[in-house]
Amino acid sequence: MKSTFSALLAAVTLALSVRAQAPVWSQCGGTGWTGATTCESGAVCTELNPSYSQCVPGTATVGVPSATTSASAPTASSTCAPNSPPANPGKLRFAGVNISGFDFGCSTDGTCSASGAWPPLTQYYGMDGAGQMKHFVEDDGYNVFRLPVGWQFLTNGAANGDIDEDNFTEYDALVQACLDTGASCIVDIHNYARFNGKIIGQGGPTNEDFAALWSSVAAKYADNDKIIFGVMNEPHDVPDINLWAESVQAAVTAIRNAGATSQLILLPGNNWTSAETFVSNGSADALNKVTNPDGSITGLIFDVHKYLDFDNSGTNAECTTNNIDNAWAPLAQWLRCNGRQAFNTETGGGNVASCEEFMCQQVEFQKANSDVFLGYVGWAAGNFYNGYVLSEVPTQNADGTWTDQPLFKTTFLLVFEAGSFAGFVIVPMYYMSY
Repeated sequence: MKSTFSALLAAVTLALSVRAQAPVWSQCGGTGWTGATTCESGAVCTELNPSYSQCVPGTATVGVPSATTSASAPTASSTCAPNSPPANPGKLRFAGVNISGFDFGCSTDGTCSASGAWPPLTQYYGMDGAGQMKHFVEDDGYNVFRLPVGWQFLTNGAANGDIDEDNFTEYDALVQACLDTGASCIVDIHNYARFNGKIIGQGGPTNEDFAALWSSVAAKYADNDKIIFGVMNEPHDVPDINLWAESVQAAVTAIRNAGATSQLILLPGNNWTSAETFVSNGSADALNKVTNPDGSITGLIFDVHKYLDFDNSGTNAECTTNNIDNAWAPLAQWLRCNGRQAFNTETGGGNVASCEEFMCQQVEFQKANSDVFLGYVGWAAGNFYNGYVLSEVPTQNADGTWTDQPLFKTTFLLVFEAGSFAGFVIVPMYYMSY
């Protein structure tokens, strides 16, 4: 009986030990961490900063360093050594929210009704998007907003670059409300690489039409460094990724030639610009060839999206993944190897415990790899109602204060308690401070 009990005890101890090990790329330590402090076989618990340690692939399994032990990430033999986050990654440059409304009336085939847009501004009988943004900045400390708008709204249905000034005045009111907060503002054409069902440069509007649109828009904001240009929301099922890169190149050239020479420009890939397939579907290589008119890549950032539900659709309340193994870690490696950066401008989950858990892990990974990831923008506030599955719409109370959604509160605490948004982030040949 004694020998049997000893064997059983050993087995239980081993099982508990294995169960307590964190998988590769998961958190294994840091300020206030109460979870597993050892990693599964083949990974090493590595301190990336005082508030966050991560299971990095390695040849041994070790615990979190004690307070008297100095530990750092493995030293890379080159800038593109596999999976080599920096020892001192700094902070995320951006975090914020999508303010939706001007994209209403647009479907995923790029069919947009100009009359379907609903400005998220009280003067146009929408939600108080201006108040939301002011709250997010002043009370929460967020510093970027993405402002989606349909091509058809800007041109009142014309597939060219002739801006309808009445419609643009309404959209610009939202942009100005964003700028008034001091935040950066992403002007996002929300057409899925299409115009009324036909793909830009591949049977639909020509690259010249697309360039004319961006020339007109960029000229409006050429002197404002707080504007970020989002070339196109979520291209998908684009037959030829190289032809799409030519369309993106036409837009970039038009933006720069319109006088907007210093702003960031976001370059989207195929398959809904998914972070998971950005490399494998050829988007990364194709867009890596897009340059400014002078041949540089200054300020040209890859635009990627990733939701956390089971089918990556952003339509389910529950989250099932932190996206690290399948998306963020491989993409981080490619970005380092190629000297590029990416911006996660659309992500989100339901206001439930599973999303709080996995979203925190996703954001922590991006923070630990902030040399290649500029930040994230949640989906969505603006004109969505509070019952919307991914709502980040805050509730305004009778006394004028605002109450944030649970998921928003969680990621807010995660990002800002450690003192994010300080220091410098390096974009190739381009330096930004905040």
